[in-house]
Amino acid sequence: MSAELIPPFSCSFCLDLLKDPVTTPCGHSYCMDCIKAHWDGEDEKKIYSCPQCRETFPPRPVLLKNTVLTDLVEQLKKNGLQAAPADHCYAGPEDVACDVCTGRKLKALKSCLVCLVSYCDQHLQPHYNSSAFEKHKLVEPSKNLQENICSRHDEVMKIFCRTDQQCICYLCLMDEHKGHDTVSAAAERTERQKELEGSQQNIQQRIQDREKDVKLLQQEVEAINRSADKAVEDSGKIFTELIRLMEKISADVKQQVRSQQKTEVSRVKELQEKLEQEITELKRKDAEMKKISDTEVHTQFLNNYSSLSPLSESTDSPSINIRPLRYFEDVTAAVSEARDKLHEVLRETWANTSLTVIEVDVLLSNPQREPKTRAGFLKYTREITLDPNTAHTQLLLSEGNKKATLTRDQQSYPSHADRFSVQFQVLSREHLTGPCYWEVEWRGNGVHVAVAYKDICGVGSLNEFGQNKISWVLKCDRKRYHFWYNKVYTPVPGPVSSRVGVYLDHSAGTLSFYSVSDVMTLLHRVQTTFTQPLHVGLQLYYRFGDTAEFCKLK
Repeated sequence: MSAELIPPFSCSFCLDLLKDPVTTPCGHSYCMDCIKAHWDGEDEKKIYSCPQCRETFPPRPVLLKNTVLTDLVEQLKKNGLQAAPADHCYAGPEDVACDVCTGRKLKALKSCLVCLVSYCDQHLQPHYNSSAFEKHKLVEPSKNLQENICSRHDEVMKIFCRTDQQCICYLCLMDEHKGHDTVSAAAERTERQKELEGSQQNIQQRIQDREKDVKLLQQEVEAINRSADKAVEDSGKIFTELIRLMEKISADVKQQVRSQQKTEVSRVKELQEKLEQEITELKRKDAEMKKISDTEVHTQFLNNYSSLSPLSESTDSPSINIRPLRYFEDVTAAVSEARDKLHEVLRETWANTSLTVIEVDVLLSNPQREPKTRAGFLKYTREITLDPNTAHTQLLLSEGNKKATLTRDQQSYPSHADRFSVQFQVLSREHLTGPCYWEVEWRGNGVHVAVAYKDICGVGSLNEFGQNKISWVLKCDRKRYHFWYNKVYTPVPGPVSSRVGVYLDHSAGTLSFYSVSDVMTLLHRVQTTFTQPLHVGLQLYYRFGDTAEFCKLK
């Protein structure tokens, strides 16, 4: 006889030869202990089912030992049959195990999003063979199926609440999320998928742009090297015709050319390395987004998508100006002119002859440097709106969430973990990563204009702007300004105005505050390194009725 186990003589639970075989009313056979354990788990429902065909038996059937199968299995054992599958079929620590198998579990072949169970090949067959399972959704094996279950109601979460940015079940929709903006998880995933694809296209375009820049910079390095080499060679030929004094001058010129060559090449290569690093990071980000995009489970996709660090906005590429001029030819010209003069004249004029080398423009024309005029700032205008989920309950938001007013009355905002409960503060809905500019108009006794990481919502009593390392604030009143960061106070001189302009260059680590009236006056500038996207913050606390509003800029 064959050494493989004939399927009818194995238990679909333990996948071993039947032990004390019993047969259910539907005709399927199992080990007595296996089927009893299965039905013990169904005692609470009082409806017992066959794991293979799903036929139900109310009440619980009385099972008797199948003597025919018992004798047959004993005979098979005497013939040396082995029931265990190959070792590679069993689930290891890193594998998803079949939830139905008892004893040593086999690897799961698929997970069902309806049953919320993972199945090996054998236990999966009813999903393929029975019409009762035709609407079930099978996906690649997953260890995180319980993430699809609402911890409060023990129901599958198929709805996404846009108000609270989380997945919920249909019971949540009738409870704490009643009246919220909700859609199906599938619809939300479709929208986020489009956003993700747009971000990927942006990354891929930036990769192409940066690769072109790197190529241009490499050409620049080669041009500098060729020009420097030729200048050294020509200068050497001229100086060999001169007396020992000229030999000394030749050595001096050579040293200066090489030094300038090294300086220019170093500057270009520094930018080249920076661009290559950005390309590497963009490629890594692209791979990360692709992995998220390929996720089949909607909720897992949304969870992974929400934890995805926001994509930094593209920084404008430095304008690489490859000049058609030659870099070191002025050196050769100066030496040629000096060769035709007397030694005494050469000594007098050489001190005033400069080694004029054309600098590489690529490092000098940085389009991200801070504008000098208001028109220049307005090119970076960013529309800002306030997030009601962060607003203190005594801040009334109006004008499309662009205006905040301090009131005596409590506003009926829903409970939210991000809401400021101590300080009269609010954060913007938008997070800022690129060069951007906005203006705040205030009325009353004063306002605090800030930028902060979103983490400030979770630092409890220390979440006042300027009293920690994750927020920067300019405090304005009718008489003066002062700046706060990490509990450090800095007085700020400047003309008091009811309008404050703020320029942020996230990648450059620059934050500047301006007094805006007929002219713009720089009040205070911060130079640091921002490690997270920033949100705009407003705080009102002087008196009820004070307002602050984001200006509409043209």
